[in-house]
Amino acid sequence: MSDEALKELGEYISGALGVAVLKAEVAHGELMVTLTREGALRGIQFLRDDSTTRCEMLADIAGVDYPSRPERFDVVYNLLSVKHNHRIRVKVTTDEDTPVPSIVSLYPVAGWFEREAWDLYGIFFADNPDLRRILTDYGFEGHPLRKDFPLTGYVELRYDEEQKRVIYEPVTLTQDFRSFDFLSPWEGMTDVQLPGDEKAVIPLGAPTPAVKR
Repeated sequence: MSDEALKELGEYISGALGVAVLKAEVAHGELMVTLTREGALRGIQFLRDDSTTRCEMLADIAGVDYPSRPERFDVVYNLLSVKHNHRIRVKVTTDEDTPVPSIVSLYPVAGWFEREAWDLYGIFFADNPDLRRILTDYGFEGHPLRKDFPLTGYVELRYDEEQKRVIYEPVTLTQDFRSFDFLSPWEGMTDVQLPGDEKAVIPLGAPTPAVKR
């Protein structure tokens, strides 16, 4: 759909849902609708059932963390209409304690996505019938995709080849052997030429160097 058609669709949705829509905008060729928490369930049901929107498919649910905001989390729903061949991105904000309505009753697959958002971000979903961890280990503490989650000091599990069993051990970030010589691309290499770099630039019309085998 063109941006103009998406804009008209956003205006249609805003008119139908009223105060439940905080904002409807077109960004990067997709329509994004921001709903209130209270209007999220009704709004997403409208997007699924209305003949103009008809979003039969929930592609996924994602979390986004902005720790400096009072409502630090965005819950992002990516909806797809197979019938009309358009996508609608729905966004709802919340904090660490206030639950977002579960949409399992609308899209059963949402149960898995909501469990993932709870596991990795700690976002609560009211009325989810099975809100428990799905990716981290049993007994894991905290939510690892929060931006304030510590990078060290926690316990990780891995399979030990020598002991032939799963073991638990503290997570540590060893810095002893790191040498910040700024020769690596991710450390800001600028005008330093490494061996082999001369092969990256071949003058126009020059023969390609033979490859030794």
